[in-house]
Amino acid sequence: MFKAWNKESWNEWALLPLRLIIGFGFMAHGFAKLSRGPEVFAGILQTIGIPAPSLAAWTTALVEFIGGLAIIGGAFVTIVSIPLIIVMLVALFTIHLPYGFSAIKLMGMNSSGPQFGTPGYEVNLLYIAGLLTLVLGGAGRLTSYLRAERQLIKSKALSGSARVANAFRGSDPD
Repeated sequence: MFKAWNKESWNEWALLPLRLIIGFGFMAHGFAKLSRGPEVFAGILQTIGIPAPSLAAWTTALVEFIGGLAIIGGAFVTIVSIPLIIVMLVALFTIHLPYGFSAIKLMGMNSSGPQFGTPGYEVNLLYIAGLLTLVLGGAGRLTSYLRAERQLIKSKALSGSARVANAFRGSDPD
């Protein structure tokens, strides 16, 4: 029963869930920064000493949003992963590193429920690992690359069919 799920034909599908959750995560974070206004995020960046905070805020928001969309669609995954990894590394070293590894810091309880502290760098490492997996393993199934490749194969097949047909008629367009 389980042998059917381990076939090589399923290997290309293995990266799809990873690509979708990583893409959605980045897109959601980028959208949040854009919808609140990048100047709000720029204020945070200025507080922690990031140079050119307004430029950094806009760049980060756009890289996250557009990069997330590209990863969801399976377009330019390798290229888009590089700036996304850079965003994660900057966040890891400028914000999350002092708070340790754990993403969930239960600080205490009160009448309104649990109180959480600043998250550590666990999620940053998970995003980086996921992006590196996509870079090394490819985008997987349902990508814009596969659609483009199929169209190219179809057009070559059609042009090959036309050549064969023309050869039988005695005329070759080339």
